[in-house]
Amino acid sequence: MRTGFNTIILVIILLLLDIYVFMAVRAIVGTSSDRTRAIVFGIYWSISAMVLSTILLLPYLHWQEWPINLRSFVLTVIFALVFAKLLVAVFMLLDDIRRGVQWIISKFSSNSPAQDISNITRSKFLTQVALLMGGGVFATILYGISNRYKYQVHKIKLSFSNLPPAFKGLRIVQISDIHSGSLSNMKGVAKGIAMIKAQKADLILFTGDLVNDRAKEMEPHMELFSQIKAPMGVYSTLGNHDYGDYFAWPDKDANGYSVQRAENLEKVKAVHGELGWRLLMNEHITLERGGQQIGLLGIENWSAMSRFPKYGDMKKAHEGTSHLPFKILLSHDPTHWDAQVRTEYPDIDLTLAGHTHGMQFGVEIPGFKWSPAQYIYKEWAGLYKEGNQRLYVNRGFGFLGYPGRVGILPEITVIDLV
Repeated sequence: MRTGFNTIILVIILLLLDIYVFMAVRAIVGTSSDRTRAIVFGIYWSISAMVLSTILLLPYLHWQEWPINLRSFVLTVIFALVFAKLLVAVFMLLDDIRRGVQWIISKFSSNSPAQDISNITRSKFLTQVALLMGGGVFATILYGISNRYKYQVHKIKLSFSNLPPAFKGLRIVQISDIHSGSLSNMKGVAKGIAMIKAQKADLILFTGDLVNDRAKEMEPHMELFSQIKAPMGVYSTLGNHDYGDYFAWPDKDANGYSVQRAENLEKVKAVHGELGWRLLMNEHITLERGGQQIGLLGIENWSAMSRFPKYGDMKKAHEGTSHLPFKILLSHDPTHWDAQVRTEYPDIDLTLAGHTHGMQFGVEIPGFKWSPAQYIYKEWAGLYKEGNQRLYVNRGFGFLGYPGRVGILPEITVIDLV
């Protein structure tokens, strides 16, 4: 009942938004022929009616059971249209504020007669800019769907004075945030797997979020991802989504405990083993090469943000590593680095994280990098350095929510220790 009420409120708000934005459409085609106006107005309200009807009916259409591609496309179109109209509304509001200020000034000005606000025309320039911006955003969001499997290889070389000589030249491939429940194009995924294999890594490290919620999401992808292998092994850790915390488990009790959720988590852990990956759960292993050793630590999800789970135990993972001259940490959430790793564990040389996806939206060109993610995360994509410690935040292999990427493309990271 509550869900239905909230849906009706949302539809009313969106209808008011449609009416407001329609004023801009009407202003632009107001001087056109009757036939042109009828066509434009008909298209506008037909699309609006379809969106509002879809939102109203979604709870009754079992949309969670739709094929992934159809569900993603429908939700993306709805999101893109609403976002574009909100942008148009912002420009229109600025113009309405201008008109209001102009009217107030005319009321109190002794040099000119007071004007009726209805006689103060809406700026055609601002209206055109608003509609162009809105249309551009809508087109950009739809275009981003084509980028979801456009994997990019990011190569970096890192030098550490305390790295044992035997490990110089070690090639590490990092992948993160597979989100298998969102993947539907097997050929696209296979292309990414082939690119990982082509890097000829000595060591492959996965930094969490194998699934969106449930272990069964990996079933169609086991054959592909089991091809990921490396001479020194494939090691992994868990991300916040791997625990199933965001799924509405039907047997959840008043305290939030669910037997099904607990069983699902064990299945997720088992999937790592079935893929041939060594899952590190608040522990460390020793890597040996040429008679020398370094440490590889992996902890469960640990975030400095209260809305994300904090299952990791850094003390447990770090214990017994003091004799190792160089250490790499796998920790899904990059906020862990500033909140605990740098302050309490200065001997962790390199931390690898993911989680942010770079918000799947932004701009990256030589010399300039921007994303809304940077207003939430201090470290959100790429390499960061403080003192002798480094953090690399992978942009993610998969996607979540919005089934696309604009500017921030899916990433395969290649790190050469030199």
